[in-house]
Amino acid sequence: MEDLSAFSGKPRLRALLDHFGKIKDTRQAWKVAYPLREVLFLVVCGTIASGDDYDDIVDWGTAHLSFLRGFAEFHFGIPCADWLRCVMNRINPELFMDCFTAWVAECWPDKLDLVAIDGKTSRRSHNHKTGQKALHLVSAFATNSRLVLGQEAVFEKSNEITAIPALVERLDLTGALVSIDAMGANPTIAQSILDAEADYLLAVKDNQPTLHADIESYFDTAPPAEVERVETVGKDHGRLEVRNHTVSHVVDWYAAERAYPGAPRFAKLTTIAMVESRIERGDKIATERRSYISSRALSAAGTRPLGYRKQAALGSRCHFQGGFIAIARRPWRQKHGCGPPLRPQSGAPSRR
Repeated sequence: MEDLSAFSGKPRLRALLDHFGKIKDTRQAWKVAYPLREVLFLVVCGTIASGDDYDDIVDWGTAHLSFLRGFAEFHFGIPCADWLRCVMNRINPELFMDCFTAWVAECWPDKLDLVAIDGKTSRRSHNHKTGQKALHLVSAFATNSRLVLGQEAVFEKSNEITAIPALVERLDLTGALVSIDAMGANPTIAQSILDAEADYLLAVKDNQPTLHADIESYFDTAPPAEVERVETVGKDHGRLEVRNHTVSHVVDWYAAERAYPGAPRFAKLTTIAMVESRIERGDKIATERRSYISSRALSAAGTRPLGYRKQAALGSRCHFQGGFIAIARRPWRQKHGCGPPLRPQSGAPSRR
């Protein structure tokens, strides 16, 4: 029997039912065998319990029907996978997301510390025959609580620039430090984070060539009294990485010059940082140099998570599935130690 310790907080799950109850069911009540709130509750629980698709969710729900009935009636048991797919595709994903986000905010009200925003392309979401491009998701990930706060779907990686402000506006980021890769090094994005009463921490690369060059030039010639340095060593899977973190709060040179009259500026720029890495793997040695800017007064020690920012964001492994947010889990072979079981062909979806 599967361990259900992850669901031990019954008040939290009952609150999930209450939030989903706000989604209006437009079906005729006397014809409804599976109430919408029960369907949504099943889908979320099955997804959290490692369900990769609707067949997995149905299998999990059938095996744990007694557990589910501790929260709702489930009088007619568990619907089939095709019926679940049909219902979920008709639900407004924004409304579902609002209800789910409200539930997360109620159950995990702790103040956010570090939030990583990153983009990821969903595999096999394209269709060459119809010309449909791959789906690209921009996700906000609370690195300390390891919780996905929200997502925006776009069909081009370049559209992250417009998707990030929309995602930031929808979330409560008060007091958080928001970290974004070089795609987010944009004055408009930085301002949207400040408007959300948060601070930005942005990687700077060739998309801001002048600023990037100025930061590297500054650290190459900066007096020791103006900078702070910390060295860290990390070992993982036969890889040794030595990082030198350098920060400075001397940024008056940035405010004094503009690349051209009226050039946009990064508001409230307070800290510039550089992380220099030396990576040894076997007999191979690689070096890397990365630049950052922040609106918060960070110390060198405070920049230590920078090397792991993108890995943490991608660790959320989120994607859209059937119109709702699902968490990608381990492959079936890794979960069960064998290949996926053969499934009988499903019949036509039920009218209920």
